[in-house]
Amino acid sequence: MVKVSVIMPVYNAENFLRESINDILNQTLKDLELICVDDGSTDKSLEILNNIAKEDSRVQVYHQKNKGGGAARNVALTYATGKYLYCMDADDSIKKNALKELYQIAEDKQLDFVMFRATNYNVDTGEYQYIKYFIMDEVAEKVGENIFSYRDLGDLIFKTSSTPWCKFYNLDFVKKTGAQFAEGLIFHDNIFWWDILLNSERIYFYKEYLYIRKNHSKSSTGAGDKRYIDAITISDLIWDIFTKHGLFDNYKTGLGVRKFDQIYHWYQKIQPQYKELYFEAMKENYQKIFDDKEFYDYIIDDLTRKSREIFLTTVSSTNHKEFELKMENNQLKKKVKKYRRINKEMQNSTSWKITKPLRQIKKTFKRS
Repeated sequence: MVKVSVIMPVYNAENFLRESINDILNQTLKDLELICVDDGSTDKSLEILNNIAKEDSRVQVYHQKNKGGGAARNVALTYATGKYLYCMDADDSIKKNALKELYQIAEDKQLDFVMFRATNYNVDTGEYQYIKYFIMDEVAEKVGENIFSYRDLGDLIFKTSSTPWCKFYNLDFVKKTGAQFAEGLIFHDNIFWWDILLNSERIYFYKEYLYIRKNHSKSSTGAGDKRYIDAITISDLIWDIFTKHGLFDNYKTGLGVRKFDQIYHWYQKIQPQYKELYFEAMKENYQKIFDDKEFYDYIIDDLTRKSREIFLTTVSSTNHKEFELKMENNQLKKKVKKYRRINKEMQNSTSWKITKPLRQIKKTFKRS
């Protein structure tokens, strides 16, 4: 048994692939296997993979028709034989000592998995970004140096990153959970993550930045194409996972907020030509909730004002342009209300009252 199985889905990644693979093969931990599944690439990715496999016996290459990254990861999982599992993307980078450090932590503490941090690198601008979603400060502060489970996080579970590449898993634990990546959908890692998290008992947060995520227009979550509509299906599948674990009641507030906020987030990111299509799918999904009076009453009062606004504005709109106009009007109303409040507070303040005579004198001089 090797110490670590690294799985990598590959699709049209010729510009980044060799560098990403070298990041794995040049790790200070040498006892590993790299399982690459080419997902029907139309560029030179498969050729690059086969050449690398000839150079290094630790590399295994499999090929399938294009089914998406989730399906490729699921295939790779069936071939993994290591004690631990790591998921690497074909266009990203990882620090040279990462797997060794993670392996030692997981062994010393006998963990289900280790969490750690990642940075973003914008390929187009050359800038590094520290994004809250990948830093998870609130989670890190909550757990400290303790071993924890999802129960220790409360609603902070919704502040965790679903990405598989900032986790280091015990492979036996993963297989026992039966967790799978969603197939045929982008954002497929969400389904794997929530099933893993809700099965976990021993987690450790390693507060180091070990992974570099590269942002570029060809990535599945950066393209802005109509696949973003998958966010709606994924949100329902997440609800199904919590229901399966008997935990929907416990987390219904966070689940509701996450669903409506996340779907709206991706609506804002999708390319303009797909907005109406996205809106129609969003409205159809929300209308079913709205029409189920018992479930609607069960969930509506637990939503934040923003989430409730997104939900009800979607249901009451006939098309995406009307939806956007209503959302803009809602924002304007909030701003007006905010400034009125600030103005009222200022007029009631002691300093405003004290300077009132001076303002009256100033007005008198202006008239004269």
